[in-house]
Amino acid sequence: MIRFLNYILCLLIAIAVLPIILFFSFLIYLYDFHNPFYISVRIGKNGKSFKMIKLRSMCVDSWKYKADTTANDDPRITPIGRIVRRYKIDELPQIVNVLKGDICIVGPRPQVETEVNRYTSVERGILKVKPGITDISSIVIADLGNISNGVKDPDLFYAQIVRPWKSRLALLYVEHASIWLDLRLMFYTFTNMFARKWTLDKLSKIVRQWKYDVKDLPEIVARRKNLYAYSVPGADKIVEAP
Repeated sequence: MIRFLNYILCLLIAIAVLPIILFFSFLIYLYDFHNPFYISVRIGKNGKSFKMIKLRSMCVDSWKYKADTTANDDPRITPIGRIVRRYKIDELPQIVNVLKGDICIVGPRPQVETEVNRYTSVERGILKVKPGITDISSIVIADLGNISNGVKDPDLFYAQIVRPWKSRLALLYVEHASIWLDLRLMFYTFTNMFARKWTLDKLSKIVRQWKYDVKDLPEIVARRKNLYAYSVPGADKIVEAP
């Protein structure tokens, strides 16, 4: 029954967002006359790979740049791409992946294989559940493009500053996953667009109810403290290289 209701909800969302997807895919195509969609192989539940679909926000030869982490000042991003990334419109086509059963609406964000291969044994616990379009870290670190502006090595920045917190929040989600939590995260994903401080405070209160290994975690979630370099779950020192 839960799976059926999830499918119906996804179908309704797909119908609602289809006009938005079509409109922006047309604009992206008009910009450079190339495929407006971007297909990326990601790793899902139990390490199974799948093809994730997004609206393309970068130039067609973006593969020539080696960085996997993208700042908002990245030269690969097209003018239309800046708009779709700012409002997360590039993520909307992933509703197709939800309908196919690759991912859920809520769950840890799926990673590329190279990133998953760097996981510690503890971090691999993230793969116990299906990935999703949104989760706690997607809301908390929704400004990743901004905070990584001007960084000389975006991938090292991600490994040292972002991954430790993102993985911790993903593992907390896995431990406490429930329909009620999913509903709240869907709601907070929406409110985060126009009431970010209120949203982060609500998430911080949720995290405070759980057990966590870093005392600053609720403050990080509320973003009353900036993200800082820390060891990833299952490691005793900060990552030295991405």
